[in-house]
Amino acid sequence: MRAGMGGGDGHCRLPFAPGRRHITVTRPGAEQDMTDERDSGSRRWPDLAGHIIDDECGRRHVLPVRVYFEDTDFSGVVYHASYVRWCERGRSDFLRLLGISHKALIDRADAPPAAFVVRRLAIEFLKPARIDDELEIVTRVGETTAATLELVQSVHRDGVALAEAKVLVLVVTTAGRPIRLPTAIRAAFGG
Repeated sequence: MRAGMGGGDGHCRLPFAPGRRHITVTRPGAEQDMTDERDSGSRRWPDLAGHIIDDECGRRHVLPVRVYFEDTDFSGVVYHASYVRWCERGRSDFLRLLGISHKALIDRADAPPAAFVVRRLAIEFLKPARIDDELEIVTRVGETTAATLELVQSVHRDGVALAEAKVLVLVVTTAGRPIRLPTAIRAAFGG
């Protein structure tokens, strides 16, 4: 099991938010855990946004996803639209971890409110995923221009690619007018 979420030791650690009291529930017959842990940095809320990896293969974001019943069709195979949803989460969390906030784009005071939009999305489905599979959504930066950002994504199970996607996004004002990628966004991707 994941750290902080319990294990085979007879204890079940309930999730906690920063600053809240850590609660330990003990199963009957298990050794009593009397600790009163606070969020001191030793335990953190599960990393819901995934993580960024920088290594010899380049920079990429990896978001773990489990396949639930709601993600599948009547046969237990993942429905194609679920891949689109997972890739959106991967893109959004990659941006979040780079310090790029969707909310900040809308709320910015120094320029017109803006938002990311998908201009083009192409997905190739290679192998099926099934209920209870543990997947990784991998996102990399492809080509960038002054106004567009290409993200290359893949969905993996145990290191095997199940789907590959290329997504072209751009930033538009709330009136729908395309604009150049803001400087902070270009800088976050090394451009």
